[in-house]
Amino acid sequence: MNIADRIAKIIPVFLLAATALASLTMISCGNKQESGEPSPASTTFGNPAGKPVDAATAGSVTGTIKLDGAPPAMKNISMAAVAFCAKQHDSPVPSEDVVAGDNGTLQNVVVYLKGDFSAYSFAKPAAAELDQKGCMYVPHVVAVMAGAPLEFQSLDSTPHNIHPVPNTNRQWNESQPRGGAPIEKSFAQEEVAIPVKCNLHPWMRAYVAVIGNPYFQVTGKDGSFELRNVPPGTYTLAAWHEHYGVSEQTITISPQQTQAATITFHAQPQ
Repeated sequence: MNIADRIAKIIPVFLLAATALASLTMISCGNKQESGEPSPASTTFGNPAGKPVDAATAGSVTGTIKLDGAPPAMKNISMAAVAFCAKQHDSPVPSEDVVAGDNGTLQNVVVYLKGDFSAYSFAKPAAAELDQKGCMYVPHVVAVMAGAPLEFQSLDSTPHNIHPVPNTNRQWNESQPRGGAPIEKSFAQEEVAIPVKCNLHPWMRAYVAVIGNPYFQVTGKDGSFELRNVPPGTYTLAAWHEHYGVSEQTITISPQQTQAATITFHAQPQ
């Protein structure tokens, strides 16, 4: 048999093998799409196969975070080493370790629920923001749902460096040039709370609280919180503060019930 005849016999074999491989690839891809794996454009969080919370039976938790005693005196931040940053402020900038509100309330407290929400699916949250303004992180404390987008943007005409230092999530360190585009990140695992620093401006510090469900809020000046659309059940109501730590209490929410709670942190003796 000459070479031409041999080639003529081999070509059909290769074509048959290629066709079989293509068929297997199509079957494999089809199986993956049908497996229920969430796509990057998924609009649900929690359990994708879970049920939405029934608004007709859901309850809520409301309350206030209190501070018993006088808050410690906060030191002023020195930005003298970076002229641009110092010029952004007309008066000294105090640190935000403890920010007391009106009538003995406490600001920058992360209030959230701990419990089993594995039976439910939740709508994808909108992106939260952590800004850099006047060489400070604003807000000082932000909370996001695990896996949800968090957008870091700079309003300053100077470069910054964003460096979260988590214990369980992946650590990263990324520079943001002057006028740079926003940087969008997410944290996969619950962690309360992740310190965020700027390597270029050592006084810059913020905290990102990552919660595994949508039931959380960071208190403002009035110290109040409200967690809505909570399915009936028994949960742990937790409150975290960077200076005073964690306070927890058990709460039970009945159908259509609004459960009130007050959490009090005790100031250290001066």
